[in-house]
Amino acid sequence: MFSPGTKRLSSSSRVRVQNAPDSPLTPVPENQVPHRPATGTPAPWAPRLSVLARIPAGNKVNKNAEVDPTKPVFVGDFPPAVRDEQASFLQSRPPGYVRTSGGIDHATSLTWIICQNKIFIWNYSSPATVKKCIALNIPTVISKVRDKNRKLYDRTDWLVCVVNWDGTHHQNNNVTQHCNSAGIVMCSKRSRAVVYWPEIFSDSETDPIISFASSDELDVSPVDDKASPDSLQQHGRLGNISAGYGIFNSLIATSIPGSKKECVALACSSSGELWQFHCGPSVINRKLMYEEMGSSFSQGSDIGHSTSRKVALRSLSWRSPSVSLKRSSQQFFLLTDHEIHCFNLGLDLEVSNLWSQEIVGNDGDVGIKKDLAGQKRIWPLDLQVDDGGKVITILVAIFCKDRVSGSSYTQYSLLTMQYKSGIDVPSGAVEPLQERVLEKKAPLQVIIPKARVEDDDFLFSMRLRVGGRPSGSAVILSGDGTATVSHYYRNSTRLYQFDLPHDAGKVLDASVLPSTDDCEEGAWIVLTEKAGMWAIPEKAVVLGGVEPPERSLSRKGSSNEGSTEEERRNLTFAGNVAPRRASSEAWNAGDRQRAVMTGIARRTAQDEEAEALLGHLFNDFLMSGKVDGSLEKLQNAGAFEREGEMNVFVRASKCIVDTLAKHWTTTRGAEIVAMAVVSTQLMDKQQKHLKFLQFLALSKSHDELCARQRNSLQIILEHGEKLAGIIQLRELQNRIGQNRSSGVGSPFPGSESDASGALWDLIQLVGDRARRNTVLLMDRDNAEVFYSRVSDLQEVFYCLEKQLDFLVNVDVPLEIQIRRASELSNACVTIVRTAIQFRSEYHLWYPPPEGLTPWYCEPVVRNGLWGIASCVLHLLNEATRVESSVKSEIFTHLQVMTEVLLEAYAGAITAKVERGEEQRGLLQEYWSRRDTLLDSLYEQMKNLAAARHKDLNEGNGQENEENFQNLSAQLLGVAKRHEGYRTLWSICHDLNDFGLLKNLMRDSMGPKGGFSYFVFEQLYEKKEFAKLLRLGEEFPEELSIFLQQYRDLCWLHEVFLHRFSSASDTLHALGLSQDEGNITVVEDGVEPRDLNLTLSDRKRFLNLSKIAALAGGKDPDAEIKIKRIEADLRILKLQEEIMDLDIEAKQNIGQQLLPPDDLIKWCLKSGSPELILRSFDIFAWTSSSFRRFHKSLLEECWKSAADQDDWGKLHQASTIEGWSDEETLRVLRATMLFQASSRCYGPEAETFEEGFEEVLPSRQENMEPSVLKESGSSVEAILMQHKYFPDAGKLMLMAIELGSVRSRTDCEEGPLPME
Repeated sequence: MFSPGTKRLSSSSRVRVQNAPDSPLTPVPENQVPHRPATGTPAPWAPRLSVLARIPAGNKVNKNAEVDPTKPVFVGDFPPAVRDEQASFLQSRPPGYVRTSGGIDHATSLTWIICQNKIFIWNYSSPATVKKCIALNIPTVISKVRDKNRKLYDRTDWLVCVVNWDGTHHQNNNVTQHCNSAGIVMCSKRSRAVVYWPEIFSDSETDPIISFASSDELDVSPVDDKASPDSLQQHGRLGNISAGYGIFNSLIATSIPGSKKECVALACSSSGELWQFHCGPSVINRKLMYEEMGSSFSQGSDIGHSTSRKVALRSLSWRSPSVSLKRSSQQFFLLTDHEIHCFNLGLDLEVSNLWSQEIVGNDGDVGIKKDLAGQKRIWPLDLQVDDGGKVITILVAIFCKDRVSGSSYTQYSLLTMQYKSGIDVPSGAVEPLQERVLEKKAPLQVIIPKARVEDDDFLFSMRLRVGGRPSGSAVILSGDGTATVSHYYRNSTRLYQFDLPHDAGKVLDASVLPSTDDCEEGAWIVLTEKAGMWAIPEKAVVLGGVEPPERSLSRKGSSNEGSTEEERRNLTFAGNVAPRRASSEAWNAGDRQRAVMTGIARRTAQDEEAEALLGHLFNDFLMSGKVDGSLEKLQNAGAFEREGEMNVFVRASKCIVDTLAKHWTTTRGAEIVAMAVVSTQLMDKQQKHLKFLQFLALSKSHDELCARQRNSLQIILEHGEKLAGIIQLRELQNRIGQNRSSGVGSPFPGSESDASGALWDLIQLVGDRARRNTVLLMDRDNAEVFYSRVSDLQEVFYCLEKQLDFLVNVDVPLEIQIRRASELSNACVTIVRTAIQFRSEYHLWYPPPEGLTPWYCEPVVRNGLWGIASCVLHLLNEATRVESSVKSEIFTHLQVMTEVLLEAYAGAITAKVERGEEQRGLLQEYWSRRDTLLDSLYEQMKNLAAARHKDLNEGNGQENEENFQNLSAQLLGVAKRHEGYRTLWSICHDLNDFGLLKNLMRDSMGPKGGFSYFVFEQLYEKKEFAKLLRLGEEFPEELSIFLQQYRDLCWLHEVFLHRFSSASDTLHALGLSQDEGNITVVEDGVEPRDLNLTLSDRKRFLNLSKIAALAGGKDPDAEIKIKRIEADLRILKLQEEIMDLDIEAKQNIGQQLLPPDDLIKWCLKSGSPELILRSFDIFAWTSSSFRRFHKSLLEECWKSAADQDDWGKLHQASTIEGWSDEETLRVLRATMLFQASSRCYGPEAETFEEGFEEVLPSRQENMEPSVLKESGSSVEAILMQHKYFPDAGKLMLMAIELGSVRSRTDCEEGPLPME
């Protein structure tokens, strides 16, 4: 690995390394191929189906812990056609000539390599068994100068771009849909010839379209006809590059929408030119789009003064990762030697400059500050953009001179820029934006502080790649064939150099392995010259990275030959570790938080010892069947300390079920799953896992795990569930294959569009996802990986959810969609039901289930089940023209899927409840999906029953009903178990089976009264009150609970139950209820029945309440209730009388029941003496609490009563006429104060509860001035505020006094307050 300054090993040392136990072994006879080195990387041209297969079983299968995590992983070999061409090339190559070139297209996963006069293209992510290689012949004549053809043998001269005609960028979650249509654009760096293949996947080989550079164009960049390829590569040292030598150094291309195999390519040169090539099926049009002119700048006195020259262009890059002109335009970046340009490419292929920003200047806040001490020159080398098009990373080399020692060195750095927030640059801008668009995302990250000074070719051949794991890392590719990963880790930069032995050749390119998760980076993948494809795992970068040394990024020696051993000590902690994702410690100033593997869940030495001991004890048990002292040994070794996946027992169980058998390796593609060895290996795993469970039981380790680590024990047993499930899935795949070959077992015949089957495609998806997530498996077949990674069986449901559109394509005929959906449904049901059956069969092995969630109840499984269930439901609704037998089969699949899905939800909810976690969101999702599925199943069931009845074309209604009952039996059971009350009600209602309804009501008791409550709601909504009350005869308590919110019916049920006192209370409340009181609680989902009670209805309810109170005579409070009811009846009668007296009030109020306070206000507002007098009657028949609470309103009544008579005239008349006592009494009896006093304080005054004296006394007892100021202390105090009280106060008080002591029967005038 990356070990700076390491001396080359001697021959003997290299032999020892080659024979190390954990190194790849490829036995090849010596001197079989000429020029083959005797040591180093195994010969890539030798037959090797799998790197993993070449590793000894002891190291790879049973002891994963011994694999060095800091090493790269072999992914795949070159296709055989490439190997054959390389072998032929080795025989015929010119002496000393070994150059080759290649690259990786990230968007399409296509890899290309040029060997001799051919370019080979293949998809590196495809398994070896299905890998297809395309070979294209490169024209040997690449330029015409002065009527002479020029040939060039240097294969590194080409720039290559892949144009994807599929129109979609490679999506992470669509891993199996490889590019099926693409074109190739090639451009010669020096001759500027362009070669274009419109379609590389066509069956017939077609000649490419070629465009040669004109003589005028080549005059700008003269090339010596006699120059050798080697001499063309040599141009001197730094700072001496010729200004006129303009070779192409970057090429990008994109498809043109709406055209037929047309694309546009852009190339930039070191002489400041930007060229556009419009490539069509028959011709290539060339156009010079842009030429950068400026002044070169210098730093320091050694370079000299500024001279006018063309500015070198370094790199081109699309802003958007999806390089297609599907939108109105596409933006791209151009990196020069001191700034960044952003251009817009429109549909008309016109290029406009949107903005430019200097990154090398005097302001260090916006880039790299020049003219610092020691700096001599700054070179931006390459530019890359993240997938979001917001973050730009630039590789920078700074030529420096040490002012003390005078030595020169180069500093390599990464500059990260991002768009400023709020900056919006429209694509159609006429003038370039003048303001700054970019800002620094983070400080300049120094990769190597002091590296050796390289020549020009090496420096300007360096390329940058971004986007791989760990998040935020970058790969720097050097011209001599090395790849270095830079990663900011724990507040410092760490470097990891991919460096295979020299016989592996150079690194041609690096890219990012397409990840299987959205918004997640993949591992770095490297294309080598001779050793195929290799991946750099995330763990290798984190653990194998070292501090930046003072050395070059090339294969050459370091300027600081320090101790290698000291650097190697940085790797001593590597060991065997389990990766754990965590939040990044790296600098972050961008929009999104980028995750990096900053934490490593390390396994300690104790874990290693415990795992080794467990393996030894288990092997002894397999040999002898004895477990003597195993528990004590394991306890002493700390085997029970870890929980979950890190538990040594869990790791041992996972090792058993996930063993990758060596002899499964095959190159026969899909035939692997037809071999009996697959089933045999799975059965062997199952037997060994059962032996492991027996070992746990006999050694008492099971009891220890059950007591201390229930979760770990459940994971171990779930491995058995998954193993049983995948065995049954394997048997299902066999049956499907046999039926497909024989043409039976399916309602539809086979077709070419569905040759493989949905289950096979799903297996490919899951296997491919596992290969991408675990780069160690990249050279294995998808099906082989799928049937080996048993512990990851839930990935089936993940891929099912994410790739359902691919698995059941809506573009194929409906019959094929139905067949594929049925296959997937059957597979899911098989897996889950087998797991449940395993759990039931071995239930005594399981720990107490409280709080533990089974794996098949996890969200990933539920979402996958819901996805396929929704798909089947959609197909069932669409299947109007298919046969009834087919619809019946789809219905059965959906019914079984519904049952499995709802059981998964029930298990998840139960576990959440037991753990005390919030489950409202999960319940809402469960209810919603349950009702959707059950309602749809019921509608389809009715349609099927009707169709069967129609097909019979005979029979009576009884037979139709029996048919309906048979179809609904299973659905009835599912709805009953999962409280699908709406479905239960619909079945009973349509069958008109009241007996079945009552049986279900007895059995289905859930929250809120269960099914009974739901039935009551339905009957109330349908206003079937007679049926509702009849059910109350058998379900009295349930109906009582339900009718508490429906008082208009509740009293009838209470009378039936002889609860007369309760019935009286209900009727009393109903008679006095306001309109809003009859509204049902919204969350109950029941629409309220508008009672629209009139005053007569209310009077009737109050009278019934009185009768019920009398019927319940044993109630000690019956007498008080009756008095209260009579008081309310009188108030109700008062309202009727008021309505008769006040026409306006009758029109405004109508039949609405007014509260007593509102009724009193209406009386006062009317100004009628009679109505004002009635207000005192209302106060009398309310409660004492009402009178106290509305004391101010009572005071207003007294004030209004005093204002009804002209006390000034009465006082004047009594004085002038000299009234006698009899005359005074006669006159005062006619006043309102006398009548009000008689009704409130008189001997015949009737009030409910305490009288008026307790609330408002008639006379003032305390005559102190402070008390008299309180107008509400008594009626006398209120009257003292009257304007005539100073003169007629005696008459007023006399009227109050006479009214309180005289009987109403003595009054000659004035109406009685009540009858």
